[in-house]
Amino acid sequence: MIIEPRMRGFICLTAHPAGCEQNVKNQIAYVQSKGAIDGPRRVLVIGASTGFGLASRITSAFGSNAATLGVFFEKAPSEGKTASPGWYNSAAFEKEATKAGLYAKSINGDAFSNEVKQQAIDVIKADMGQIDLVIYSLASPVRMHPSTGVLHRSSLKPIGGTFTNKTVDFHTGNVTQVSIEPAVQEDIDNTVVVMGGEDWAMWMDALKGANVLAEGATTVAYSYIGPEVTEAVYRKGTIGRAKDHLEATAFEITKDLASLNGKAYVSVNKALVTQASSAIPVIPLYISLLYKIMKAEGIHEGCIEQIQRLYQQRLYSGQAVPTDDQGRIRIDDWEMREDVQARVAALWKESTTESLPEIGDLAGYKQDFLNLFGFGFEGVDYLADANEMVQVPSIS
Repeated sequence: MIIEPRMRGFICLTAHPAGCEQNVKNQIAYVQSKGAIDGPRRVLVIGASTGFGLASRITSAFGSNAATLGVFFEKAPSEGKTASPGWYNSAAFEKEATKAGLYAKSINGDAFSNEVKQQAIDVIKADMGQIDLVIYSLASPVRMHPSTGVLHRSSLKPIGGTFTNKTVDFHTGNVTQVSIEPAVQEDIDNTVVVMGGEDWAMWMDALKGANVLAEGATTVAYSYIGPEVTEAVYRKGTIGRAKDHLEATAFEITKDLASLNGKAYVSVNKALVTQASSAIPVIPLYISLLYKIMKAEGIHEGCIEQIQRLYQQRLYSGQAVPTDDQGRIRIDDWEMREDVQARVAALWKESTTESLPEIGDLAGYKQDFLNLFGFGFEGVDYLADANEMVQVPSIS
C-alpha cells in the first residue's frame, strides 16, 4: 500500500517502513564516519526503539561492535495498518546488525513489568553472559506498578501557580498564548512514579541479583534541564520533580554497584524533536528558535550526534567521565552556552505567527517530526507501494 503521514495533534498515526529503515541506515553511517569507540561490548538498552535509546543502540553496535539487547513496547503491523515507527526502526536495526555480524535481539513488552525484566535476564544469561552497559531511556506517559498493580499517569503541569506563555502549533505555525493549571500533589506523585528513577533502580537490582552485570558495569539514564523560558512547565514542574528523582537515583544505584566497581550516571541531553517533546507546550517554539541559532553556529545535533559524542567524548574517552557539580554528564553544553541562550531569549520576545518563519526554524522542526515516523527522507520513493508487514527478526 502507499503510506502517507496521517496526523492527529502531535501524533502521526502512520509510519513508513522504508523511511524508518533509511533513518536507521543514516544514523549507522554517521556513527561509522566518526571512527571506532573503545566502548562497551555487551549492551542492554531499555527503551531502544526511538530517539536517544535507538541512537544508543546504534552507537553501541556500530561504534563499538557491541552485542545489543533492546527492550521496547511497540505496535506490530497488521494487514492494511502500519506498525509504530519504533517497530520498523528495530526491524531495520536488527537487519543491519546481522549483516555486520553483530548479535542483536529484541524484547517487545512492558519494560516496567517484572516479566519483561526476567525475559531480559534469561536472554542475557543464555546469549550474552553479562552486560557492560545498561542504557535506560524510557519515555512513557503511564506505568502499571509491578508491585501494587496501580496504573499511574504522568502529567505535564506547573507547580504552585498557573503557567502562561507562548507556544506554537508546529503544523500551522500559529503562535498563541497557552495557560496550564497547576498540579495538585497527586499529579506530582504520579509523575514521579512514572518518570522518576524507581524503575531504573528496579532494573539494576534485578540485573545485579541475577549476576548478569559485568565487573565495572556502567548504567546511564537520560534527562533534560533546559532554559529559563521552559522551566515553569518543565524543570520546575511535575516532570522536573521526576527528573530530580531520576538524578538522585543515580547516586543510590552507584552505591549498590560498588561491589562491582560499577557506576550510574545521568546524562543531561539537548532539546530535540521527539514524540514526547512535541506534546509539551512551549517546547516546540523554543526548539524552533534554538535550531535556527545552533544551525547558524554549526553546533546543531540530532539524537545520533548527541549520543555518539556522549560515548566518544564522555563515557569512553579514556579519561575520567566529566560531570557537573551535581554529578551529571552535560551533553547539553552547546545548547546551554550563554551566547546561544541569550539569543534565544531575545528572539522569544520577538516571536509571533508573522515573525517565526524568519527568526525560527519551524521547517526544520516539521522535518524532524516527520522523520520520527519515517517520512521525508531522501532516497525513499513515497509514491511506491510499501510493505507494511515488516517483522522484527528476533521477535517474529
